Amino acid sequence: LRPKHPARAIYDECLEMVQHYFDWEEADPEVTGLLRQLVEEIGKLPLTADSDAPICMVNTELNSGNFLIDGENSHLVDWEKPLLSEPAQDLGHFLAPTTTFWKTDVILTPEQVRDFTGKYVAAVKGRVDCATLSRRLPLFFTVTCLRGVTWCAMAYREYCQPGRELRNEDTFTKIKAYLEPSFLQNLLDNYVRKDFLA
Repeated sequence: LRPKHPARAIYDECLEMVQHYFDWEEADPEVTGLLRQLVEEIGKLPLTADSDAPICMVNTELNSGNFLIDGENSHLVDWEKPLLSEPAQDLGHFLAPTTTFWKTDVILTPEQVRDFTGKYVAAVKGRVDCATLSRRLPLFFTVTCLRGVTWCAMAYREYCQPGRELRNEDTFTKIKAYLEPSFLQNLLDNYVRKDFLA
């Protein structure tokens, strides 16, 4: 699969996921309002802008738990939803707060994101053209934030359905943390309304 506009494809996926929460009669009005603001403001980004970035295979779920590292050997696993896209898609996903916070309590600072990105560019020099990375990374970084919270909104509704048998309390606790108004407001203020990577 090779979406013509990968950032728009992520955004469209977000719209489908969050609609489950919007249609739920028990949805929290404050959370709904903040999610709507995120959807609206991220929808104004250049999601369909043409890109001259190099095309590569991306994992689309690039988080720290999908790396198996054993001494000198490292492997990226969980290739359930690969796409042909651009490197900024996986890099944005890997660095976004909605990814790093998932199984940890870590949210990277702008300096840490810039440092990691610089090390990535140095590591792939001569193999991957990174000329467009500084322009494309903020877009994927931001739309990935929306992907994380809209997935949590959909999952929260599913977790709250009566009689649900499959339940992981650690996962449910983290889902609730992503839907805290303070977390959503932080995304709006510090990742959407201003360029976190500037």
